[in-house]
Amino acid sequence: MDLRIFTEPQQGATYDDLLRVARAAEDFGYDAFFRSDHYLAMNVDGSPGPTDAWITLAGLARETSTIRLGTLVTSATFRYPGPLAISVAQVDAMSSGRVELGLGAGWYAEEHAANAIPFPPVGERFDRFEDTLAIVTGMWGTPEGESFSYEGRHFSVTDSPALPKPVQSPPPIIIGGMGKKRTPELAARYAHEFNLPFADTDSAATQFERVRSACADSGRDADSMIFSNALVLCCGRDDAELARRAGVIGREVDELRANGAAGTPAEIVDKLGTYAELGATRFYLQTLDLTDIDHLELVASEVMRQLSR
Repeated sequence: MDLRIFTEPQQGATYDDLLRVARAAEDFGYDAFFRSDHYLAMNVDGSPGPTDAWITLAGLARETSTIRLGTLVTSATFRYPGPLAISVAQVDAMSSGRVELGLGAGWYAEEHAANAIPFPPVGERFDRFEDTLAIVTGMWGTPEGESFSYEGRHFSVTDSPALPKPVQSPPPIIIGGMGKKRTPELAARYAHEFNLPFADTDSAATQFERVRSACADSGRDADSMIFSNALVLCCGRDDAELARRAGVIGREVDELRANGAAGTPAEIVDKLGTYAELGATRFYLQTLDLTDIDHLELVASEVMRQLSR
């Protein structure tokens, strides 16, 4: 079972903050360091301001050595497909093959308006998302010396040299969300991993089954898909430590216990186990207080240790 650290830098973090957490996560044995790809904070002022996801990951690629790196998730509205394929391939090379691309259709209208990014209706966003998946994977998968062309609804490619190539063949793509039809279909076609963020076990069971059905319909073995969940993390050795950490992130303990990976290490192990019974083998632990490195060490020494038995 993989445990990954998942951060939300738009809420207020510098590159140095992220580097400190990424290095700690690597030292403590977490499988990966992921970050959201957002340009606007939610419910806070976000000071000192957002950092760009792929610029950040490029820096971390050179300042870490073993931990995997990725986005959960990059919005297809943020970048044209060709430049996105180039950026991710370059960061993959900079990391010696440790990058993963979480990709979605985009949902946060306010951040688009605040940064001069067009925000089309949801149907068009999914069309652009599908074109982006086809182009990124097509460019990476085209043999060297050959060219790539594609005719899409919104994006088309003519005789691209499809360079550079990533180190991985290809970098894993993560798709997620609760969409009932197109999301499972696109995951079955393009994703290495299907991720469900902040969902209860009933919702996770339903959506995982939709993805498995979509895999079967497309002729894909559902066992080739990694299923994962993202849950807010709040761990304490006792009630006092748990309450302190919940207060720092502005959450109630009871709500966190109900909806997140929260409680004592033993409680968190049990909570993750309920999702594992549904098929999840990977967890993204949303870490909201980036100053609390002891929190990461506690989870690594107590939760990770129990899960590895």
